Amino acid sequence: MLVGAAEVIDWNNRMKEKGIISEGTEIDWPALMRFKRTFTESVPKGTEQGFAKAGIATFHGRARFIDQTIVKVGDDTLNARHILIAAGAHPANLAIPGEEHLTTSDQFPELEELPGRIVFVGGGYISFEFAHVAARADAQVRILHRGARPLAGFDPDLVNQLLQATQEIGIDVQLNTAVQAIEMDSDHFVVHASNENTKQTFKADLVVHGAGRVPEIGDLDLAKAGIDYGKKGVSVNEYLQSVSNGAVYAAGDAAASGGLPLTPVASMEGSVVAANLLEGNQHRPDSTAVPTVAFTVPPLASVGLQEATARRQGLKFKTNHADTSGWYSSRRVGLKFSGYKVLVEEESNRILGAHLLGIHAEEVINLFAMAIQFGLRADDLKKVRYSYPSHSDDISYMV
Repeated sequence: MLVGAAEVIDWNNRMKEKGIISEGTEIDWPALMRFKRTFTESVPKGTEQGFAKAGIATFHGRARFIDQTIVKVGDDTLNARHILIAAGAHPANLAIPGEEHLTTSDQFPELEELPGRIVFVGGGYISFEFAHVAARADAQVRILHRGARPLAGFDPDLVNQLLQATQEIGIDVQLNTAVQAIEMDSDHFVVHASNENTKQTFKADLVVHGAGRVPEIGDLDLAKAGIDYGKKGVSVNEYLQSVSNGAVYAAGDAAASGGLPLTPVASMEGSVVAANLLEGNQHRPDSTAVPTVAFTVPPLASVGLQEATARRQGLKFKTNHADTSGWYSSRRVGLKFSGYKVLVEEESNRILGAHLLGIHAEEVINLFAMAIQFGLRADDLKKVRYSYPSHSDDISYMV
């Protein structure tokens, strides 16, 4: 919803002098928050009411194991034949002085007012998405990323284009810059960082944690239940069952299943576990073609293999890659930064991976996901008669 507001500002800015007069259009952050809450406030209550109608008992509090099949929640002790761990994820511990001053990615979209100067720690999709929103709401925004390449899960060439788009709207992206400490100074924060051998300081009114999330399983006392786990979650077999305690299953961010940490993946894994609990271990999660999107403006989308991964697997493929800022679909809306990259296997002509940057990339990527999921060939996608003009019609030129 926040991105939707940012898109309105972006459209107006791009279409100035192209037939649109929109002086004075801006984001009213408190009003946007009120609008957002009309969608979100009723969800927890409605969900719990749905549980009650279905005969599901709910218990509130931090859970912990006290035996292989026994969990304690507050003063309640629950004994079960099977237990599913689906605890999600939380911001990673950065182990730096002043970490308590960080605003989390859960707290950012609840801000009643948007501060004027914001520093995002980390260069993942959380930082980039919120940074694009904040910049369009007239905040001064800076992203500090310790590595040489941000948005590691996406195609590097398209990330470079998105970096240009990000910097053009005034976001300062500092790469190879590690945050070392955060301190409070009167009415603002001071972020201490280093770039190679150079120390830097940045003043901010808000410092946001965007440096990754980890499974929220650290206080579950998993060892008491004999549950093996690691940094990526509970160790599970192909049926999402704990490899060391057969009574326990795990799904979503809490499971080291190899799936992407995305809502559709968590939902799919939850359904797999439910089916296995009811029918015995017969079902396995399928992550063959899961699209992922960074909801920046414009969005960056990806599904399937990246070039480096395909090469490591020894696959022979051709790469179709182009900057599409000169295409009609981009020019008609004044979009300066857009592009694609599609990997097509040489012998089979199957789509191995697709990567998109541009308006509606989050929708068009789903067609490539379908192609990968069902083994469609590039020729199959060329034969489709797409609506014209449309962004989907561009697919025939990408493959």
